Amino acid sequence: MKYLFDIEGKNILITGGTGVLGSEWSKYLAEQGANLIILGRKLSEAQTVADDIIKNGGKAAPFGCDVTDEENLKSVSDTVKSQFGSLDVLINAAGGNMAGAIINPEQTLLDSDVEALRKIIDLNYVGTYLSIKSFLPLFLDDKKGSIINISSMSAERPLTRVMGYSSAKAAIDNLTKWLAIEFAKKYGEGLRVNAVAPGFFLTKQNKELLTNTDGSYTDRANQIIGNTPMSRFGQPNELFGAIHYLSSDASKFVTGTVLSVDGGFGAYSGV
Repeated sequence: MKYLFDIEGKNILITGGTGVLGSEWSKYLAEQGANLIILGRKLSEAQTVADDIIKNGGKAAPFGCDVTDEENLKSVSDTVKSQFGSLDVLINAAGGNMAGAIINPEQTLLDSDVEALRKIIDLNYVGTYLSIKSFLPLFLDDKKGSIINISSMSAERPLTRVMGYSSAKAAIDNLTKWLAIEFAKKYGEGLRVNAVAPGFFLTKQNKELLTNTDGSYTDRANQIIGNTPMSRFGQPNELFGAIHYLSSDASKFVTGTVLSVDGGFGAYSGV
């Protein structure tokens, strides 16, 4: 029943649509016939992704938006409402890490920066919460759709160094499950909330942790690969299937789940 996976004509909004992973997801979903609404902190970067999609025959609309700014999100939501009417899918891909919320081997908790920690929680958790709150009205006319959050391998099994990021992503898992129940109880079975937990992919945020200046892998990168049964980092296109599945009616009885795409990292004990 291939029609269950059909996303042609669906209105899909993606925050963080200019990142390494988000931009690839946007292009893939547009190739499948979806209408992409791309949010990036910088409008120029969102425009670049949208232009690439349009050049290849797809449909895309770019917006500059800070997901930690509720008024900014509300303004975008109003514009999307006027242009598209409703949403079918919301993908909350905006997120990341920063130096002050990382504790390196030569540091201790005493070296951590509370303001950096707040920014990481704001970006990853509050930004997801505010995006769902702001765009929720665009799902309520039909009371159906799919909201996809982005979790991490560090949510369930906290990783060394990335204290703030791990805490924020653990909160994303909890929020995903909480909202899945909340929405099903109050709006019916049609509005679903799930998350995808990527394993290790090379992105702008983790490049300094995982690669040396000459492009070779750091000790941390080699440790990760050693604990990944498939013995490599993931490729952005290897997340397409999970995103497509949760965006389509093939997953219409799936809510409150966290789908891992990790090469077996989460299953491996290291022995």
